[in-house]
Amino acid sequence: MIWSVLIGALWVLAATITAFLPMRLQMVPGIGLLVAAPVVIVWLGFDFGWLVGVAALLAFGSMFRNPLRYFWARARGQNPALPSELLK
Repeated sequence: MIWSVLIGALWVLAATITAFLPMRLQMVPGIGLLVAAPVVIVWLGFDFGWLVGVAALLAFGSMFRNPLRYFWARARGQNPALPSELLK
Protein backbone atom coordinates (compact mmCIF):
# COMPACT_ATOMS: atom_id res chain seq x y z
CA MET A 1 0.00 0.00 0.00
CA ILE A 2 1.18 3.52 -0.74
CA TRP A 3 1.88 5.41 2.48
CA SER A 4 0.34 8.67 1.30
CA VAL A 5 -3.04 6.95 0.84
CA LEU A 6 -2.86 5.40 4.30
CA ILE A 7 -1.92 8.71 5.94
CA GLY A 8 -4.64 10.49 3.93
CA ALA A 9 -7.25 7.95 5.05
CA LEU A 10 -6.16 8.31 8.68
CA TRP A 11 -6.37 12.10 8.31
CA VAL A 12 -9.94 11.79 7.00
CA LEU A 13 -10.92 9.50 9.89
CA ALA A 14 -9.39 11.92 12.40
CA ALA A 15 -11.28 14.82 10.79
CA THR A 16 -14.54 12.85 10.95
CA ILE A 17 -14.02 12.00 14.62
CA THR A 18 -13.18 15.63 15.35
CA ALA A 19 -16.39 16.75 13.64
CA PHE A 20 -18.41 14.60 16.07
CA LEU A 21 -16.93 16.40 19.08
CA PRO A 22 -18.74 19.33 20.68
CA MET A 23 -17.69 22.67 19.17
CA ARG A 24 -15.59 23.74 22.19
CA LEU A 25 -13.54 20.52 22.00
CA GLN A 26 -12.92 20.72 18.24
CA MET A 27 -10.40 23.58 18.44
CA VAL A 28 -7.15 21.75 19.31
CA PRO A 29 -7.52 18.70 17.04
CA GLY A 30 -8.98 20.91 14.31
CA ILE A 31 -5.93 23.17 14.29
CA GLY A 32 -3.67 20.12 14.15
CA LEU A 33 -5.60 18.77 11.19
CA LEU A 34 -5.57 22.18 9.52
CA VAL A 35 -1.77 22.34 9.81
CA ALA A 36 -1.21 18.73 8.67
CA ALA A 37 -3.50 18.98 5.63
CA PRO A 38 -1.10 20.77 3.24
CA VAL A 39 1.56 18.12 3.85
CA VAL A 40 -0.88 15.30 3.09
CA ILE A 41 -2.28 17.10 0.02
CA VAL A 42 1.18 17.76 -1.45
CA TRP A 43 2.23 14.17 -0.72
CA LEU A 44 -0.85 12.78 -2.48
CA GLY A 45 -0.31 15.14 -5.40
CA PHE A 46 3.33 14.08 -5.67
CA ASP A 47 2.44 10.37 -5.67
CA PHE A 48 -0.64 10.48 -7.93
CA GLY A 49 -0.42 13.67 -9.97
CA TRP A 50 -1.77 17.17 -9.88
CA LEU A 51 -5.41 16.18 -10.51
CA VAL A 52 -5.50 14.16 -7.31
CA GLY A 53 -3.78 17.03 -5.52
CA VAL A 54 -6.42 19.48 -6.75
CA ALA A 55 -9.22 17.08 -5.75
CA ALA A 56 -7.71 16.75 -2.27
CA LEU A 57 -7.37 20.54 -2.03
CA LEU A 58 -11.04 21.01 -2.98
CA ALA A 59 -12.12 18.38 -0.44
CA PHE A 60 -10.01 20.10 2.23
CA GLY A 61 -11.56 23.47 1.39
CA SER A 62 -15.02 21.98 1.64
CA MET A 63 -14.37 20.40 5.03
CA PHE A 64 -12.66 23.43 6.57
CA ARG A 65 -14.60 26.23 4.88
CA ASN A 66 -15.67 28.00 8.09
CA PRO A 67 -12.22 28.07 9.76
CA LEU A 68 -10.67 29.14 6.46
CA ARG A 69 -13.21 31.97 6.12
CA TYR A 70 -12.41 33.06 9.68
CA PHE A 71 -8.63 33.10 9.08
CA TRP A 72 -9.12 34.87 5.72
CA ALA A 73 -11.17 37.59 7.40
CA ARG A 74 -8.55 37.96 10.15
CA ALA A 75 -5.80 38.23 7.52
CA ARG A 76 -7.72 41.09 5.86
CA GLY A 77 -7.92 42.96 9.19
CA GLN A 78 -11.55 42.24 9.98
CA ASN A 79 -12.79 41.01 13.35
CA PRO A 80 -15.17 38.12 12.57
CA ALA A 81 -17.49 36.86 15.28
CA LEU A 82 -16.82 33.47 16.81
CA PRO A 83 -19.65 30.97 17.36
CA SER A 84 -21.25 31.34 20.78
CA GLU A 85 -20.26 27.74 21.66
CA LEU A 86 -16.59 28.78 21.63
CA LEU A 87 -17.10 31.80 23.87
CA LYS A 88 -18.22 29.83 26.93
